[in-house]
Amino acid sequence: MSGIYIHIPFCKKACHYCNFHFSTSLQSKTALLNAIVKEITLFSISNKDAGEPGMVETVYFGGGTPSILEVDEVRLIMDKLREKFRVSPEAEITLEANPDDINPLRLQDYLASGINRLSVGIQSFSEAELVWMNRAHKVSDSVRCINEIKAAGFTNFSVDLIYGSPLLSHEEWRKNVMTVIEKNIPHISCYALTVEPGTALEKMITQKKKVPVDPEKQAEQFVMLMDWMQEAGYEHYEISNFAKPYLRSLHNSSYWQGKNYYGFGPSAHSFDGKNRRWNIANNAIYIKSLEKEVVPFEEESLTDIQCLNEYIMISLRTMEGLSIEKVNNDFGREFAEKLTTRISKYVDNGKILARGPNLTLTKDGKLFADGIAADLFF
Repeated sequence: MSGIYIHIPFCKKACHYCNFHFSTSLQSKTALLNAIVKEITLFSISNKDAGEPGMVETVYFGGGTPSILEVDEVRLIMDKLREKFRVSPEAEITLEANPDDINPLRLQDYLASGINRLSVGIQSFSEAELVWMNRAHKVSDSVRCINEIKAAGFTNFSVDLIYGSPLLSHEEWRKNVMTVIEKNIPHISCYALTVEPGTALEKMITQKKKVPVDPEKQAEQFVMLMDWMQEAGYEHYEISNFAKPYLRSLHNSSYWQGKNYYGFGPSAHSFDGKNRRWNIANNAIYIKSLEKEVVPFEEESLTDIQCLNEYIMISLRTMEGLSIEKVNNDFGREFAEKLTTRISKYVDNGKILARGPNLTLTKDGKLFADGIAADLFF
């Protein structure tokens, strides 16, 4: 096993653009954490006959807002993981946090509990944008928390930024990016604002209470981002992720490399290389089921074609790219030859660069990553 994901489905506020599974009510927090601990225990029992799982290389607390938990609650889950799994002493253990939850004492407690990497949801250094997104923190919280994280001794942490919102001018976007570059942030994740179905943002745009997203503006800001990050010495190692050398997110990289991972908590996903399962995205049902020692999940077994299509999609998102040799070895010569033929038009039009047996998206190609991958699917 490569990684473990823990989903903490609680937030102080509902960001207008978010479609992840979460609740703003904390009434069931204790019961839900007990259910997660129970799920971890049940997993270890059900897999006892299959032999001991491999070494856990990464643990990732996502959400929701995991920093809404008390440190003792984080430690409760980490203690159970260490009891039931072989967690490597060098494991990357990441916790997603909001700036307003960070303070010096909590940071020291995180380090003491084994958390050695933070992923901070800053999103913007514009007060107006934070209000527009319905974020819970202020710009001053972001600046303060970055300084406190560095002072606490975290050498590996990440911040999230969002681009392409109607309020974000090119100049404001440059200010956001330059702020994190000047603060020498080790890792930066940048996402285009997406209008997801069922979100408050979609409803407000439909009702003409908010201005729609401009795809052309988003593309321009993505190109600017790539240029600025390259000039600053960051690796653009995945479409949305930039890192200083040797400071990539190991946990998220395991997803893009197709490694095994297991997820605990409501809506958490697991993958063993062939089979995918996902827990129910309902806190109440999840808690009641675990009280009966039942994990409520659905699953699917991927066909060879689905596995190939998934490899095409995730590999093209990375700087290492797609390996025709791997396609040949894992899926057969026929698929490797057909894929080589399909890709040739993107090599000819400058959207894919052929470097030996590996194929990577060019800067222009990265603007069309999802469409190119879909076109290459079998």
